[in-house]
Amino acid sequence: MSDFFQNLVGKVEGALGVSLQGEMQQQLQKLLQPETLQNILTQADQAGLGDKVRSWISQGTNVPATADEIRDILGSSTVHDLVQRTGLPADAVLTTLAHFLPQAVDKKTPDGTLPPAEPTKEA
Repeated sequence: MSDFFQNLVGKVEGALGVSLQGEMQQQLQKLLQPETLQNILTQADQAGLGDKVRSWISQGTNVPATADEIRDILGSSTVHDLVQRTGLPADAVLTTLAHFLPQAVDKKTPDGTLPPAEPTKEA
């Protein structure tokens, strides 16, 4: 993690009294589920950012995303849910995701493809 970003995280954590990295790691795990990854790619395509997300999935270089692009990729309802679950301000959530999400998606897709969705269980 860059010194600048680490310093920013430390300031946010101190001001809010929470572990920003810990909170976001929990939320990242939810975003990295196969169904959610497919939804992120679909939403990114609709926002004109599909190539950026595909760079995270592929085995090449990850194209960075801005906080505004993360909002467009995830959609305002997902961002609102993340804000509600973490108790963090939207700017902190988006900035943190802009830093961690490309790398997390890259690690979740080491072979350059989305993982298969879990089959739904029928009762």
